[in-house]
Amino acid sequence: MYLIDTHSHIFLEEFDVDCKEVITRATEVSVKKFCLPNIDTETVLRLHDLCDKYPAICFPMMGLHPTSVGKDFKRRLNEIHLLFKHRKYIAIGEIGIDLYWNKTFYKEQIEAFKTQLLWSVEMNLPVAIHTREAFNEVFGSISKIGASSLRGVFHSFGGIKEELETALKFENFYLGINGSLTFKNSQLKDYLTLAPLNRILLETDAPYLAPVPCRGRRNEPSFIIQTAAKLSEIYGVSIETVAEITTGNAERLFAINTQH
Repeated sequence: MYLIDTHSHIFLEEFDVDCKEVITRATEVSVKKFCLPNIDTETVLRLHDLCDKYPAICFPMMGLHPTSVGKDFKRRLNEIHLLFKHRKYIAIGEIGIDLYWNKTFYKEQIEAFKTQLLWSVEMNLPVAIHTREAFNEVFGSISKIGASSLRGVFHSFGGIKEELETALKFENFYLGINGSLTFKNSQLKDYLTLAPLNRILLETDAPYLAPVPCRGRRNEPSFIIQTAAKLSEIYGVSIETVAEITTGNAERLFAINTQH
């Protein structure tokens, strides 16, 4: 069995004390690769440092998170865009629109998102999209840029049935599924099978959204096995099948070499 955590923030300060042990625990349960999305201009060095330390297993994405979009977003975007001239990234991310925490910079979030979608087209890279209470805006932005010229993942997907059905119409996009699927109040498990497993990626969003029975603790990549087990239960297939299909999906989307 071979798993990829396609969305993890193990470069953040929450892992400063025991990052090496966190990676070891993950590899012990067959999590062998980690896709690491950037957050803002302040997290770039942390991200680069970890990927430089573990270049065979840690793969960086670069982007500006929607909750980091403010008045100075154009300056931040310029700084981030310049980084692509000096380093290879597997995706543009984490980008998107978040109207849950703050709607103050609504227009700026949409502009920043569209700008980074255009980077995806320009650089022929996939996108990792954060969406919270903003599916209409995200779907609309993708359509305006051109869905056929984009590919990526709807990270931490938790939409209602109708939003899942719409997401599936974007044929070049996957659904990122994490520990929230295991929560008692999750409705996603009732209709997730509308999406075939070949449209799903496994992720943790560590240190956030730890799955049951680890809920309330700092999330880490080794906990992804709980989400894989839940997918196995929901789809009625073995956990090995879940691993094989979702790992293949990640390899195709992010062009990660899974030889080991």
